Amino acid sequence: MQFETWLIFLAASAGLSLSPGPNGLLALTHGAMHGSRKTSFTILGGALGFVLVIALCMFGIGALIQSSVHWLTALKWLGGLYLVWLGIQVWRSPAISVVVSERIEAKGWRLFRQGLLSAATNPKCLLFSFLPQFIDPQRSLLQQFAVVAATFAATEIVTEFALASGAHRIRPWLARVGRRFNQACGGVFVAIGAALPLRM
Repeated sequence: MQFETWLIFLAASAGLSLSPGPNGLLALTHGAMHGSRKTSFTILGGALGFVLVIALCMFGIGALIQSSVHWLTALKWLGGLYLVWLGIQVWRSPAISVVVSERIEAKGWRLFRQGLLSAATNPKCLLFSFLPQFIDPQRSLLQQFAVVAATFAATEIVTEFALASGAHRIRPWLARVGRRFNQACGGVFVAIGAALPLRM
């Protein structure tokens, strides 16, 4: 993957991690309920879930590319359209609201499992339909998977840990400016979705 392509993917990953979604909300809620240290289990489970989904998507895409390069072109356009649709949904989504009455005890394994299942069934995972736009069929798919998975997992871990660590401070801020923040993230998705297929 070229460096400039990686930068675009990093920007898309950061925007996706910051946009409203089940894993971010789970990290925020668990951070308020259990503290950031315990919520690390939730975050690591989510990261593993995303890596597994990326692996399934990328190697499935690789199999399609081997059968016909035209599949790659079609997937790039579908991915771009999906990203535009996702941007519109994020733009229209309300600010995240979390209400926590008290802290409760929870085992690390239970939190890890919740994070894993949330990521594996997360609607955001559909965003990986735009992964073909970052795949170079002339390069090793395994190496590209390592770069993509590590980048996205790291972005999710950093973002969710920040949410968990500042849960009590972030919640009022989200209630105040969350709607405008969602609109900014949605606008970025629409712009990337419209521009990426044209780079082919």
